[in-house]
Amino acid sequence: MRSRIYPLFNAFLNNPAKPFFVALTIFLGSLTLPSLANAQDNPVVAIETNKGMIKIELWADRAPISAANFLRYTDAGYYDGLIFHRVIDGFMIQGGGFDQDMVQKSTFEQIKNEASAALPNKRGTLAMARTNVVDSATSQFFINLVDNDFLNHSDETPRGFGYAVFGAVIEGMDIVDSIAKVATGNARGHQNVPVEPVIMLSVKREQ
Repeated sequence: MRSRIYPLFNAFLNNPAKPFFVALTIFLGSLTLPSLANAQDNPVVAIETNKGMIKIELWADRAPISAANFLRYTDAGYYDGLIFHRVIDGFMIQGGGFDQDMVQKSTFEQIKNEASAALPNKRGTLAMARTNVVDSATSQFFINLVDNDFLNHSDETPRGFGYAVFGAVIEGMDIVDSIAKVATGNARGHQNVPVEPVIMLSVKREQ
């Protein structure tokens, strides 16, 4: 009866190559299951702006330093009330450093640049803003409006190191695009500043 009910199962058990298949199954499982679990565990953060809601997935499984840094600021309530202070249509929107009066907020320490050719600056991705110094990113980030390939990691030189991508917009890219269309001007020595502030009302972890 048992062999009629479970013919394939019994054939597998009686196969002389069984140890090989068992080992292969365990090996493949060890490769795939952790990566799926890590991806499922990636944090999601909701950025509520005065233009609408933007939700982002932080790629903690691929850019752990940058993702943890962003969460550190998020969990501290640091971004609440700050603005997108640099908006260039056809390029990117940048925020996370200035309040509505264009006063820069103090930050935590600088972090290591995780830029990698495997994480390109594609439309909808988030990347860490920085100065000309490779490892100078702190709180500021930007959302790519297009594929900005010239920002990608190409080599280890200061010029070629690139900008570290650490997440992507998963909801509200239409809001990002609407922000890109706002009128901009100069303010406190900065260019491309929205005439009417684009405010991050709250930035909170969802999972």
